Amino acid sequence: MLGSRATGKSTLLAQQLPKAKVYDLLDSETFARLARRPKLLEEENADPGRVVAIDEIQKLPTILDEVHRLIAGKGMRFVLTGSSARKLRRGAANLLAGRAWETRLFPLTWAEIPNFDLVKYLNCGGLPQVYNSDEPVEELRSYADLYLREEVQAEALTRNISAFARFLDVIGLANGEEINYQSLASDCGVSPGTLQNYIQILDDTLIGFSLPGYTRTRKRKAIARAKHYLFDVGIAGAIARRGSIEQQSELFGKAFEHFLLQEIRAYLSYARLDLPMCYWRSLAQHEVDLVLGDELAIEIKSTNLVQDKHLRGLRALKQESVPKRHIVISLDPTRRRTADGIEIWPWAALLAELWGGNFLR
Repeated sequence: MLGSRATGKSTLLAQQLPKAKVYDLLDSETFARLARRPKLLEEENADPGRVVAIDEIQKLPTILDEVHRLIAGKGMRFVLTGSSARKLRRGAANLLAGRAWETRLFPLTWAEIPNFDLVKYLNCGGLPQVYNSDEPVEELRSYADLYLREEVQAEALTRNISAFARFLDVIGLANGEEINYQSLASDCGVSPGTLQNYIQILDDTLIGFSLPGYTRTRKRKAIARAKHYLFDVGIAGAIARRGSIEQQSELFGKAFEHFLLQEIRAYLSYARLDLPMCYWRSLAQHEVDLVLGDELAIEIKSTNLVQDKHLRGLRALKQESVPKRHIVISLDPTRRRTADGIEIWPWAALLAELWGGNFLR
């Protein structure tokens, strides 16, 4: 189970598997014991039916050889959590191919928060310790200014911490924008190759994700450059130092789009649906915020009344006969359909259908 720091992996383990034997590799003594003697996993867990949990597995990837041996030879069951896939995938670690399922844990979603407050979420994001805090601004500042930089430094992912700090400032401001490597590299004072490596670090440590361009249109040539988003709307705001978000502002519209992309991304992962997420922009600047496979095109508008001017991108894509279904998610109070078949959904109604399992089947 992979997820960014502070998404609640340890809490979920404690709640769902209270009888599991947990090894927390952030604890220096536990780390030292297992590093010296991996066989402790077998010696301390004689009952083969007992679930063994190893928290922050990326801290000691070599122990995966012992986990593999115990799964194959003893039938033991493990839950492995981590906040970085980089060391696991790039350090020649045993990835338990064919013997482990991978899942992700995301920030809290609409479905997990009682009495959901949209404006609060756009400002705070979905990290449990932030959303439930009496001082969410301080929590976000701590995470953004200390946690991310310390995480990168602790993992020895880059030697030039000051350049990476400048990069974080730039990528926060560019959240949700197309990645122009040459321009962003110039803003950061690094080479395009270094910038590409920095973005890969964000993705590998689950701090960011990319939305590739959808290019399966024939009449209108599409842009292939990817967009990049940070994993949480609150963290993105803190890194960009954007201040408080108020409804009907430009910042609200960008955060609203980010929030809904987070929700759909989390749902697809939790529901184990293999639908690639892309966006579409033509050279003529027609744009659609999200395309799910060849099934669904979604435009996100923070308006109380969707009008024809908001539908230009969807209609341009609809003329290509892809995808099959076209939707606008907005602040509109009621659900309706245009004469040419474009669906208009209130955001909360759509999320209720989505998390109820009735929207994507």
